[in-house]
Amino acid sequence: MVPVTEPHWIIHLPTTLRRVDDAAALAMALRHSLGHVLAIDFGETTLSEEDRQFVRTRVWCDHRLPGGHRCILPADHRGGSCAAQPWQA
Repeated sequence: MVPVTEPHWIIHLPTTLRRVDDAAALAMALRHSLGHVLAIDFGETTLSEEDRQFVRTRVWCDHRLPGGHRCILPADHRGGSCAAQPWQA
């Protein structure tokens, strides 16, 4: 992750999906296919309803790990330990 030294831009990507689980699955598919793009910080991915964009649901745990990596497990994961991307471990 690049240190925040100046303002960054957020891309809001509306979908036609009706269920939060489907939106989370799409976010996971995007992370899987675009995870190599360093300009995208998937760790900060959140979901919101179209008419309630101020209420956001985090997709991933996002806990900071050694080496500057982030946990890639779901936000509500249980079991104690977090996990990095396999190529980051």
